[in-house]
Amino acid sequence: MGPRTARRTRAIDSLEVSDSDAAAAYLASLHRKRMASGVLFLDAAGRALLVEPTYTKETWDIPGGGVEEDESPRAAARREVAEELGLDRAPGRLLAVDYVARRGARTEGVMYVFDGGPLTDDEIAAIRLPPDELASFAFVDEARAAALLRPRLARRLAASIQARDAGTAVYLENGSPP
Repeated sequence: MGPRTARRTRAIDSLEVSDSDAAAAYLASLHRKRMASGVLFLDAAGRALLVEPTYTKETWDIPGGGVEEDESPRAAARREVAEELGLDRAPGRLLAVDYVARRGARTEGVMYVFDGGPLTDDEIAAIRLPPDELASFAFVDEARAAALLRPRLARRLAASIQARDAGTAVYLENGSPP
């Protein structure tokens, strides 16, 4: 970080939106990124849980969704799991952060994947999908996941599984290490 950037960062940190119209205008001019959080759940066989959205026939996904305003990525992951699966489980540790570049009309974003851990047979039996959002769910191995997911998400899932197994977290860009 250069001296000019450091001064600007300190100035941003010290600004209060109420300080002045100029400060408010400056803060409003800062770029915003789309954020989403997902959760990696496994069954007893070590297969990953995927969900089939009703709003697109192109691809499956991991449980999760968009981070709302004033919501942390971890809180969003917990909320989305409750909404999508009917399970109230706090996410575990962070497995992956994935910067996703702009593609067409879709803005750039930052995607988080948290460890949901293994689901018991009773938890799997208790899953309730919202019919207007999800058609089904399945536990799949990496090869099947690669066939069901967009390539970028398949890479993110594989990296998340590797990070979980290694006890680490991984930074990705478009699903791959930079």
